[in-house]
Amino acid sequence: MAQINKPNQYFNTVLYTGNGTAIGSGGNAITGVGFQPDWVWIKSRTQVEEHEVFDPIRGVTKYIRPSTTQAEVTDSESLTAFDADGFTVGNHGQINANSQSFVSWNWLASNTTASNTDGSITSTVSANTTSGFSIVSWTGSGANATIGHGLGVAPKFLIVKNRSSVTSWGVQTSTGAGFEMNLNNQEGQTATSVYWNSTDPTSSVFSVGTNAATNNSGDNMIAYCFAPIKGFSKMGTYTGNGNADGTFVYTGFKPAWILTKKSSGSGDSWNLLDATRNPNNAVDKRLTPDTADAEATTTQYDILSNGFKARATTGSVNTSGATYIYMAFAENPLVGTNNIPATAR
Repeated sequence: MAQINKPNQYFNTVLYTGNGTAIGSGGNAITGVGFQPDWVWIKSRTQVEEHEVFDPIRGVTKYIRPSTTQAEVTDSESLTAFDADGFTVGNHGQINANSQSFVSWNWLASNTTASNTDGSITSTVSANTTSGFSIVSWTGSGANATIGHGLGVAPKFLIVKNRSSVTSWGVQTSTGAGFEMNLNNQEGQTATSVYWNSTDPTSSVFSVGTNAATNNSGDNMIAYCFAPIKGFSKMGTYTGNGNADGTFVYTGFKPAWILTKKSSGSGDSWNLLDATRNPNNAVDKRLTPDTADAEATTTQYDILSNGFKARATTGSVNTSGATYIYMAFAENPLVGTNNIPATAR
């Protein structure tokens, strides 16, 4: 895959203020994304409200909440349209309460869907092979199975939710398919075969096991799949050093969005940070996908032209000897194919 020189054509963060207006009165049209998004993740910055995720494969008005185990919910006043430059929301309080500040993280897949028969279970896929991102839906079998993802390269980060049942969000990271984590809680990495059948993804499929979170019989499942792309995205691990002059993580680009989690132990929340809410270092405006908490101000990292650096000694960021997983998306590549370097912060 070629390097991406303009990351904001595939991922973008947009901040907006809620107006509490119902769809029948026009709702709230959020613009500035720069493309028609396929995955929209929204969180109130100012209030204790659940995270909510939307995508066109599941359909408008249907949300799932990364911070809970609940099944998919349909609300006609939630996100009602994926627009050419953003999306429209109604008066659903978690994403459009009057005068509240919100952040939306937006990814581009293909704006279309296709049937995929690469796996043992036929899936419906919206895949962007340029940016290494796909959305995949299928009906669970309850037995070990493979699912086609449409990327053409092996994804290194999977987020899966059972839409039909109360289950945790399954997360598979670059540490491999013999382990599972959950986006909705503070647990660390656990060895298991029932989430991913202990089988790493290939260029065409990922594997699921017998656990209800990833493949319950007869249930509707959804997966968000990410492959590393030069100049745009990277997934990996780092080891904490317990020092405010913390571990540096090389990504090869200036990050626009960072998700991290301590994987070698439990009791610490996920970290979700972005350069739009944090235009200057230190990066300290933290949201936690496993909770409904409002945005907190606490030093976490510095964003650099070629990666990010831990600036805290807390357990969620930089315990000495602890292992942390991360996924990051770019604001600018370090040096594009046009040889123009990214600017430093």
